[in-house]
Amino acid sequence: MGILEEAHNVKVIGSGERVIVLGHGFGTDQSVWKHLVPHLVNGYRVVLYDNMGAGTTNPDYFDFDRYSTLEGYVYDLLAILDELQIVSCIFVGHSVSGMIGIIASISRPDLFDKLVLVAASPRYLNDVDYYGGFEQEDLDQLFEAMRSNFKAWCSGFAPLAVGGDMDSVAVQEFSRTLFNMRPDIALSVGQTIFQSDMRQIIGLVSVPCHLLQSVNDMAVPVVVSEYLHQNLGAQSIVEVMSSDGHLPQLSSPDVVIPVLLKHIHGDIAA
Repeated sequence: MGILEEAHNVKVIGSGERVIVLGHGFGTDQSVWKHLVPHLVNGYRVVLYDNMGAGTTNPDYFDFDRYSTLEGYVYDLLAILDELQIVSCIFVGHSVSGMIGIIASISRPDLFDKLVLVAASPRYLNDVDYYGGFEQEDLDQLFEAMRSNFKAWCSGFAPLAVGGDMDSVAVQEFSRTLFNMRPDIALSVGQTIFQSDMRQIIGLVSVPCHLLQSVNDMAVPVVVSEYLHQNLGAQSIVEVMSSDGHLPQLSSPDVVIPVLLKHIHGDIAA
């Protein structure tokens, strides 16, 4: 295994002609896909990796400048695909990895058969004629809470994001992976994601996109998936799932995994 693969904890499992790459969101790691992976390994080669900064990665490798924009993560994804000599794949991206996949597909459309995006958002801040779900004041308070007492912030943020109480397995799981991040890295990653604005590039996407969304998600309102659907340059389809929260593949696997599999296996009807 090369340095790149080791740094990102890359795992390639399963067998099949087609390749599926799974990208995780903020505060999680590849374990967020644990309910999906068993359904894929008999039919696909499945690539799992951790974004730099995840609690499972070496914090010494985290370059604050490189990851001050989403492009740093895009370069990592493309480098991993090249290292594994992958020439085409289905990319499943959760949350920020949805946008990472979108940017990567604009740069290298040849590498991606389609993008399956779970709770992806091009911008979290409200703007004129755009509802992202947050005001700048909300984000400033969130960042200040992360700075002042990271552990307390994790305890409060996890149930909000997952959409469950502290006793639920999914909330405990997200709390664990969130708290595993080094606080200064978590703050930097959070700022990069929540202050990002990808609206100006989504029209350049040429790869078909499947947009999956919880009906209730504190981080990404349903109207955001509709905005993406209207503004992506490629063919797209939206499915709003009867799940709650920003990590539905973890909190509502019985609802979400069949939907994910349907979109992974199927194509957008013409």
